[in-house]
Amino acid sequence: MGLEVVLAGRDFAEALLELEAKLASQPGFYRGTEATAVYGESEPTPEQSEALRRILEGGGITLKGFAPATVVDGAEFERRRAMRPRREITLSDEARSLVADFAGARADIAQRRKRGEESVRRADLAAARPAGVAAPPALTVVEPPPGTLYHVGTLRGGQSLQQVGNIVVVGDVNPGAELMASGDIVVFGRLGGVAHAGAQGDANARVYALDLAATQLRIASCIAADAGERTGATGPEAAFVRDGRILVAALDKLPHPEAQGAHT
Repeated sequence: MGLEVVLAGRDFAEALLELEAKLASQPGFYRGTEATAVYGESEPTPEQSEALRRILEGGGITLKGFAPATVVDGAEFERRRAMRPRREITLSDEARSLVADFAGARADIAQRRKRGEESVRRADLAAARPAGVAAPPALTVVEPPPGTLYHVGTLRGGQSLQQVGNIVVVGDVNPGAELMASGDIVVFGRLGGVAHAGAQGDANARVYALDLAATQLRIASCIAADAGERTGATGPEAAFVRDGRILVAALDKLPHPEAQGAHT
């Protein structure tokens, strides 16, 4: 059963403000539902309809349409509102103790002000620091490391994935598909398309695949194309750069990245 937003007999702007406040107080509560807007003598203008639609979509609600007030008149709306169960809010003992504590805190602040003291005391961190202890370094903004794009499923011809960081594909990459990453590329399946790792110039990037049969491999500025000499799967392999060329090796014979970097 969908929701009903009753606009009949009310100022449209005020009704929108009340609706927006209601949705903000219970974010996500109505997500996935549909709503019908009930208007009065005149149907909302396109601008009003769009404003209502935006507010509802912000709460995850789809505006299904509009209906005249004859479908749900004011009396019927009030009757339905009266039938809604009223929630009684009761305070637990812990909550009551907090109320008392707040009252005591307010009284303490009032006494401090009468004595000419600050309501909230300011800590002197420099005076509290022990002698010989250096001041903490200034905070600086640290750029987050590039992330990893994780894709599950087969990548078909004509599809592509691009990522500033690494790409992990759980599935096959068919011929005609393309992967491009500034970091490594890992394929848990057959890599039969184009793979470009280290796309921003990182020659230490690598391409891993359970079946490495790419039509074209790129690592940084190095390019290698499949010569068509492979006769079948040889097991998990990785492509890397050494002496300005792309080489492919089985995972159990793969050189350590530090040894690779010494030759690039």
